[in-house]
Amino acid sequence: MIGMARERRLAEIFVEVADSLVEDFDVIDLLQRLSTRCVELLDVSAAGILLADAHGELQVIAASDEHTRLLELFALQHDQGPCVECYRTGAARTNIDLARAEATAGWPRFATRARETGYSTTHAIPLRLRSRIVGTLNLFQTTPHRLGDDDIALAQALADVATITILQQRTLEQSHVENSQLETALTSRVLIEQVKGVLAERWETSVDDAFAAFRSYARAHHLRLSDLAKRILAGAFDTSEIPAPEPARPEDRSD
Repeated sequence: MIGMARERRLAEIFVEVADSLVEDFDVIDLLQRLSTRCVELLDVSAAGILLADAHGELQVIAASDEHTRLLELFALQHDQGPCVECYRTGAARTNIDLARAEATAGWPRFATRARETGYSTTHAIPLRLRSRIVGTLNLFQTTPHRLGDDDIALAQALADVATITILQQRTLEQSHVENSQLETALTSRVLIEQVKGVLAERWETSVDDAFAAFRSYARAHHLRLSDLAKRILAGAFDTSEIPAPEPARPEDRSD
């Protein structure tokens, strides 16, 4: 997507984000949408948003798809990978050729797994606002084309928007509130991961399809993903109310 079409789509996305920033908005759903929009606007194959927990370790908060191997690849970066370096230095790492040993010398296990998953290039963009770094945006490509300066600038703009959705500007100077927001977002993601597994097993379908059905129901009924997840895990919600997806074919299921 290039030129005016991309500019128009980008404007729509920023309006979408602005409209979502109301009191008690669903941060997980919004970040999920942002990761999907990154794939759409930047012509990359996958995107993920990682947040640093209270110990400074990166954890997956949203991904452009919920495939198990992709989530494992993001999760690997809690201890090694370009996102770790990006988070610690605050500098973007872009157009990293995963086939070049010299480019991936600091994180061979991550690079090997990324290549096995089918990716050839990766990028790590900091989630920052002024001097604060709270996480990273990770992008993957299956093709070797480089992202140009304009694409990198756009990726950083989307990462900045993601940061604002997490922190909300009015609380940035209150560190205890900021930490609470980050921990709440990470806790919500854990609950959603648990529900994905429960629903996938109950419906005998893929985790991707289970999450899509869960998310679709929550949005249709104006429920926060984390609130619905809590009710399901507590046995306080009848999951038969959620339209079950068609059973996944064996070859479509996550490994």
